[in-house]
Amino acid sequence: MTARYNISESWQWNLENAPALTATDTHDAVPGNWAWCGKPIPSPLGIPAGPLLNGRWVLHYANLGFDVLVYKTVRSAARECYDLPNLVPVATKQLTAPGELLPQSSDMLGSWAVSFGMPSQLPDVWRRDVEETRGRLASEKLLVVSVVGTQNETITDPDASLNQLADDFAQCAKWALESGADGVEANFSCPNVSTADGQLFQQPTAAAFVAQRIRTAIGDAKLVLKIGRVATEDDAAKLLKHVGPWIDGLAMTNSVAARVTGPHGQLLFEGQSRGICGDATRETSVQQTSMFRKLATEAGQTLDLIGVGGISTAEHVQQFLQAGANSVAIATAAMVQPEVGLKIRQALS
Repeated sequence: MTARYNISESWQWNLENAPALTATDTHDAVPGNWAWCGKPIPSPLGIPAGPLLNGRWVLHYANLGFDVLVYKTVRSAARECYDLPNLVPVATKQLTAPGELLPQSSDMLGSWAVSFGMPSQLPDVWRRDVEETRGRLASEKLLVVSVVGTQNETITDPDASLNQLADDFAQCAKWALESGADGVEANFSCPNVSTADGQLFQQPTAAAFVAQRIRTAIGDAKLVLKIGRVATEDDAAKLLKHVGPWIDGLAMTNSVAARVTGPHGQLLFEGQSRGICGDATRETSVQQTSMFRKLATEAGQTLDLIGVGGISTAEHVQQFLQAGANSVAIATAAMVQPEVGLKIRQALS
């Protein structure tokens, strides 16, 4: 049986019990011309940071048909994961906006609430692991490292706090590239934390400030921002205007925030919202991809768009590509059915 993430065990357990270390195989290219931020790739299939806890998970999914592999979000200091449960299946229709109240499901119906809190290993650990992983990864596959700044909550002055956060993002991005990453994804969206590091995409001016600081640190290396749900064209246009000059692409949509109730109607996660990932986010993610492609084209911006959200079939991939995505990233389906990348790859070929 193909190894998969065990949702009944902790994040740390899954990290320590990752699939055996291996070199990666090559796969037949999917017909077409594919690229991630200008870097050629054999297919449009990627996997976002969530499932790739360390290098062994990266290499595992590389062998399962994915060509753009985004290493789990890392920090400038170690951080523990939230307590279990970290992944709670939910029963829901397609979600179009945050704020729903969703019941827990006893079975995985395609969508779940995600509650990790962006944990990270120590920088010395993840930097060595990234370097080793890039050495084992097949040359045609890309290793992208997801980074997040860690806010110093003792700093009370808003300007000083933003400066500190920007510097921390930039430091992590620079470390990632020095360790051999082919590009950086800056995580500007995590609905499971309340601090500014998880909400930057909703603040265009602050997002641009941090993106510029990262760009200064990494030179012309490829930089993608991970963003969450943006509901209106006005908000999307403002974000593009502010961050566009500093980045190469956008990955969306991270998730749609909702609250979750347990089997007896009690609120889970202390009543706080959690990001809903999987099938329920697909339609809104396709719509958002189309909206951003339209706005970027009108503004003369040539940004890459990475479609994320509820992809589990070749038809879903085509929906995102037709909406304007250059490539896609598959997380929930890949965690539930690890062979899904190989199946989609075969169907696309």
